[in-house]
Amino acid sequence: MNVARVGVVRWKLVGLLFALSATAYLDRVNISIAGRLMAAEYGFTNQQLGLVFSAFVLGYALFQVPSGRAADRFGARVTLTLAVIWWAGLSALTAAPLTVTVALPLLVLTRFLLGAGEAVMYPASNRIVARWIPVSERGLANGLIFTGVGVGAGISPPLITSIMLRFGWRASFVACALIGLVGAVAWWHVARDSPGAHRSVSAGERTHIAAGVPPGTSAPALSWRQIRRTQNVWLLTVSYFCYGYSAYIFFSWFFIYLSTVRGMQLRESARYAMLPFVAMAIGSMLGGVLNDRLSSARGRRMGRCGVAVAGIGLAAVFIAAGTMVESARVASVILAGGAGSLYLAQSSFWSVSADIAGPSAGAVSGTMNMGAQLGGVVTASLTPWIADHFGWAASFQVAAVLCVIGAAAWAMVQPGREIVSTA
Repeated sequence: MNVARVGVVRWKLVGLLFALSATAYLDRVNISIAGRLMAAEYGFTNQQLGLVFSAFVLGYALFQVPSGRAADRFGARVTLTLAVIWWAGLSALTAAPLTVTVALPLLVLTRFLLGAGEAVMYPASNRIVARWIPVSERGLANGLIFTGVGVGAGISPPLITSIMLRFGWRASFVACALIGLVGAVAWWHVARDSPGAHRSVSAGERTHIAAGVPPGTSAPALSWRQIRRTQNVWLLTVSYFCYGYSAYIFFSWFFIYLSTVRGMQLRESARYAMLPFVAMAIGSMLGGVLNDRLSSARGRRMGRCGVAVAGIGLAAVFIAAGTMVESARVASVILAGGAGSLYLAQSSFWSVSADIAGPSAGAVSGTMNMGAQLGGVVTASLTPWIADHFGWAASFQVAAVLCVIGAAAWAMVQPGREIVSTA
């Protein structure tokens, strides 16, 4: 078997997943940049705008588990291709001109459906990781894929601001839709659900392909009862809820926080709003590398769990500290440190869910990711409510407390304990 050739294809797929991950977050964060102009046009309050933000995350959360099961059953190639086409269309539909009376309910519906489409992204991605990537390289693979989160979210402020200032806020959603369609075509052309199905692998190599993929991928699929009764799944889901609550403050409210609360001008807000996402990209890569190296040298308990506990715990410190400084610029840097620290843990979540789930990696990671997205639903609406009643500092401090809880949950995870099917 030409293991080297399979290895090249393996990392090409990871590269494409990185690009699709960036595209997904570009489509997700664009509304937080355009939201101020959108709200001004339609007369939305911050809490009404929060409903629009929450609608996306609610759709994203509710469809995590079905998306994961679909990726397990039908394969990541077809499910992710259709999903990207779907979310590109919904992104373009966000730009449709609406009357003030119907704008809020229709935008809530559009963003809900967009979230439902994007729900496929990471369960399908994790299905590819479980099928193509050896256990010893999953930290790096997931680190690369989730670096796309930071890159996509990071380029959103300057890109969307530039398009808005020149062509209006609607044009930014159309541009994001076109980028998504290009990604869908590329994924369909290159991706296959397993090494043995890829066109670069000869018929003779297919009979020996199992030597190059992780063990356990031929085991029966896990039942929902087995998934629900697994302590590791619950711990990961609870921790990811706390993680998602904290992360979505940056995705939904950070740009608005800088421009309206800290008093930055639009272009300056766009520049400083990039910092958390640049930090996320760096944190994802660094966390993935540390994950694999420590797992190899000290075991997965240290590599997977140790990195997650340290990253999320450190995020609590940075987020709490960022609210206590007077300078908007210094606060931006400190809060960005919190976002980067948070993303040190990202590859741990997805590596462990692939490690323990085998052929049901899509369903298990979808269950876990539903927790993060429910955290996002809560923060999208609760953050402005807390800010209105107790101040913006309190909004970030709630996130810091949840980071402590999320780190504590990781301390109890057993990353080597696979879920064994009884089918």
